[in-house]
Amino acid sequence: MTFNPNSDIGGGKTSRRGRTTGIAVGGGLGVLALFLLSQFLGVDLTGLAGGGGGEPAASDSALEECQTGQDANERVDCRMKGAAASLEAYWQQEAPAIGVDYVSPQDFVLFSQAVSTGCGQASSATGPFYCPPDQTLYVDTSFFDQLEQQFGANDSPLAEMYVVAHEWGHHVQNLAGILAQTQDGQTGPTSNSVRAELQADCFAGAWAGAASQTPDQNGVPFLQPITQQQYSDAIGAAAAVGDDRIQEATQGQVTPHSFTHGTSEQRVRWFQTGYEQGAGACDTFGVDGGSL
Repeated sequence: MTFNPNSDIGGGKTSRRGRTTGIAVGGGLGVLALFLLSQFLGVDLTGLAGGGGGEPAASDSALEECQTGQDANERVDCRMKGAAASLEAYWQQEAPAIGVDYVSPQDFVLFSQAVSTGCGQASSATGPFYCPPDQTLYVDTSFFDQLEQQFGANDSPLAEMYVVAHEWGHHVQNLAGILAQTQDGQTGPTSNSVRAELQADCFAGAWAGAASQTPDQNGVPFLQPITQQQYSDAIGAAAAVGDDRIQEATQGQVTPHSFTHGTSEQRVRWFQTGYEQGAGACDTFGVDGGSL
């Protein structure tokens, strides 16, 4: 997905943080607590149990230079800022239509190696995640390389922005009280954890379907219409992080009772549902297990 070169992304809420030398990752959060928190968030936070040193974070000065869609087309950090601007504009309009009183995330943090969050210390091994206590999204953009090299997804702008849109969907769920309702520690194909993840995929699809009609403050659409190849890249990214695909790649077998995110087929199908029908069609909690 390509940004309109003259669109204004300057208002995208994005900041940079990183590891300071000597941080002990995982302070205060044991493995069991991390597992339970993972079920709540719908993301695997067990990687937080690691540790080690690091490097100072980059400053926000580079992000301040990201002002136009052309910048977003040329640099991944600017693309993240542009995605934030587009998602913010979309959800300000769409959230009231699905009964959510929308409030912006506190921040969208791009980090390197490790970062301190309201959920504890996080490492790059965690992958992108949303932390409800501080209402902040966290992404280490090196994850996009991992998505391509380890899981076989195409590293394209829309695939990258799908990841951000999915985490933004968790923020909308948090505002709606959905995440709190799913904090039951259960796993499996029809668990609340899976339903929350699939709804976030659906919300990401809803944003993508409306993105080329979502304007900046000057009335210029942030993004150009999605091409078929870009759409294929996005659903390829959704498929790459299905529970079955990851389990097969990492442990050589699929164990449905431990599902937390949904299968590749489900993640693609719910993204498509949002893309074609909008956020109002994303009630994954209102369907029976056979239709999930």
